[in-house]
Amino acid sequence: MHTVNGQLHEIFWSAQAIQPWLLWLQALPLLGAALVYLLGERQGAVRLGKVLAFAELLLAGLALRAIDAGSPALQLAERFAPLAYHVAVDGLALIFVLLAALLTFLMTLYGMSRGMISPGRLFALLLLAEGGLVGMLLTLNVLWFAFYSALELWAVIYLLRRWASSQAEILALSRFVQYQSFGWLLFLGGCMVLGWGHAEASGGRWSFDLFDLVGVIPAGKLQNVAFYLLFYGLAVRTPLFPLHGWLPNMAQHGLIAVGPALMVGVKVGIHGMLRFVLPLTPEAVLAWQPYVVGFAMAGVFFAAALAFQQTNLRRLLAFAVVSHTSLLVIGLFSLHEAGIQGAVLLAANFGLAVTGMWFIVGFVFRRTGTTELGELSGLFERIPFLAIAFLTCGLAIVGMPGTPGFDAAHLILEAAIDRFGALPTVATALGNVAAAGFLLWAFQKAFLSQAKSDAGEVDRSLPVEYLVCGIALAALLAIGFFTEPWLNLTEVASRNAAARFER
Repeated sequence: MHTVNGQLHEIFWSAQAIQPWLLWLQALPLLGAALVYLLGERQGAVRLGKVLAFAELLLAGLALRAIDAGSPALQLAERFAPLAYHVAVDGLALIFVLLAALLTFLMTLYGMSRGMISPGRLFALLLLAEGGLVGMLLTLNVLWFAFYSALELWAVIYLLRRWASSQAEILALSRFVQYQSFGWLLFLGGCMVLGWGHAEASGGRWSFDLFDLVGVIPAGKLQNVAFYLLFYGLAVRTPLFPLHGWLPNMAQHGLIAVGPALMVGVKVGIHGMLRFVLPLTPEAVLAWQPYVVGFAMAGVFFAAALAFQQTNLRRLLAFAVVSHTSLLVIGLFSLHEAGIQGAVLLAANFGLAVTGMWFIVGFVFRRTGTTELGELSGLFERIPFLAIAFLTCGLAIVGMPGTPGFDAAHLILEAAIDRFGALPTVATALGNVAAAGFLLWAFQKAFLSQAKSDAGEVDRSLPVEYLVCGIALAALLAIGFFTEPWLNLTEVASRNAAARFER
């Protein structure tokens, strides 16, 4: 056991950070949330919220420049033992951090475009949720991960409840709270199992630090219990079939775009599995791998079949999330370097694309007062830029060339062929084709079909809508056409993650 932990320190530890980049990445949104909340609804609160969200994005970019992508170590490490504070990053984690910062900045712009009541409070909640997200992505302590998860969940629940305006929205929120509370308690139970296992092995000292826990939980029932609790706790919020029941109602009745984007735009569930589940329960991962992948493959088709039956654009996008989340899990649980790398890149592509689509649906709802596909028609003529943005984001989700999803999906399928054979891989690819079908069908119904005679006037696109969608499109296309730097950033870290499972 001592040898395993010593090897982990030797391979993955990097020198203490010279500059506390990661502390600032966590502190800035939390301090910003407090300042914006104190300013209330003054105009300065809105301006400050946008500035702080942009500053967080710049900080994430500086952290990206500060790490050595060729090093196998977890870098920019910071540690303060009295509080069990221990953070570090590698190329995989930084992908998620950059995504969280970019999406939060876009959400501040989107919030202003809707002319919402109490924008100051909205921005404070967005920054608070961002602090929770970034904390989860940086910590190496599984209990701190649970704490930050609770913080983000509280911010999202308060946001959804504060702006709920109908009984349907309150019922959707109730289901969301039930699912997320159950998932969080499962994950917390897994934390306790890990801490207890460390105490048993070390003479009574509890620890929840990744470096202390690796190799401590022996193969067998205890490790299986830890795997079950951690994995299913994260699967609820990812969301993975069949634990996705909270998302369709939340997508249809929750605060358009903002709530769903905070919960599924940044795939912290995938990150949690990569950071904690794979290294801490390796034997259980190998034992349960066929079942996890089997459920994920079933989820690709199940969600796609349900998507074709939806009459509401928001619910259709929710099932697109479930379908493609299954593809991410297949890549991750291939336990293959290419599959892990592809899953992380696809998570970033998917988060940016699906959040962009939710923004566009919000812009459509502001004009028409509905997201029912039977009531939408001929939108391309009045809002062509938003229509093109919706189509581009949809093509990115299904992995068309020129988008980040193309190389990412290729890596996942390459890993799936190597690990599972041709037949399951072909089946997964066909599920992705089905996803292309229902997204293009939705685009045709809402944007390309002939405008109905009784359709009301639709306002043309606003400058802020061009800005929000333009940034999202620019990011997608830039990463899609210049994928090599992102592949280089994640290659070594993916190889390290897969090395634990070499056969």
